[in-house]
Amino acid sequence: MHYRRLGRTALQVSELCLGTMNFGPQTSEDESRQIMDRALELGINFFDTANRYGGAQGAGATEEILGRWFALGGDRREKVVLATKVFGAMSDWPNDGKLSARHIRAACEASLRRMQTDHIDLYQMHHVDRTAPWDEVWQAMETLVQQGKVIYIGSSNFAGWHIAQANETATQRGFLGLVSEQSHYNLAVRTVELEVLPACLHYGLGMIPWSPLSGGILGGVLTGDGGGRRQTPQALKRIPKMRPALEAWESLCSDLGEAPAAIALAWLLHQDGVTCPIIGPRTMDQFDGASLRALDVKLDSDTLAKIDTIFPGPGGTAPEAYSW
Repeated sequence: MHYRRLGRTALQVSELCLGTMNFGPQTSEDESRQIMDRALELGINFFDTANRYGGAQGAGATEEILGRWFALGGDRREKVVLATKVFGAMSDWPNDGKLSARHIRAACEASLRRMQTDHIDLYQMHHVDRTAPWDEVWQAMETLVQQGKVIYIGSSNFAGWHIAQANETATQRGFLGLVSEQSHYNLAVRTVELEVLPACLHYGLGMIPWSPLSGGILGGVLTGDGGGRRQTPQALKRIPKMRPALEAWESLCSDLGEAPAAIALAWLLHQDGVTCPIIGPRTMDQFDGASLRALDVKLDSDTLAKIDTIFPGPGGTAPEAYSW
């Protein structure tokens, strides 16, 4: 396993991040534990979750699965760089969601209890809260850092200007600010290349792509080479429109002798500013498949050019991508 610095920090994280969103709703607790144990065996030290994850089992259920796994001992907690998120409503009460200082404090305490730990390594804002002043947000985050309950702060689903605004305010307060951004980024969804990725590079944020296989359609959906991956209903609706590109994509992967999922993940790892894609396996077989192979795939310039032809980006960074 190779490791990369998370943005401008000295923190070392594995080139793949284990996403846990399926733990509970799609994956039994026993198999979730097996996947997490296997991840540590392979050297994957970066686990991502969120306080809202849990599906029909209820918000917080996934964090509780992690907590019970940490409680098994064996230095499990010590080996993991633990990331979770705050923003989503945890109940119907008006202050039990978003990014008020009150909710940030309460949500952090609740996540710590569910995960049976005394600190969160990377506390991420799951979405921007346009009603919360940055001074309020940073005052709350600074307190958590001072108390030792949080080490680093990250964002998720932020626009480029949100990242700039957040970090400029943090700098004025003498605070480290955001060190990572978790964005929807894959070959089929490259919008972040316009402004979000350049903002991350400028401010020293590590880019953590979520949905690296675009809901499963980049994993071999036409040929059935998806390793048992489940395609989301939203993704399946996109297949007819994307069929020519997907046919070219799967043909290229076949010529390379690699599974489409491995190439899709490897492509992300070749992008400047990307720290590690999030993989969210439902099963152990899925986890042990193409996701891990991606770490050994090297794409030459000709292959990268062919991929760009099949799935063209937005044309560069903003504003050059759309202006003269």
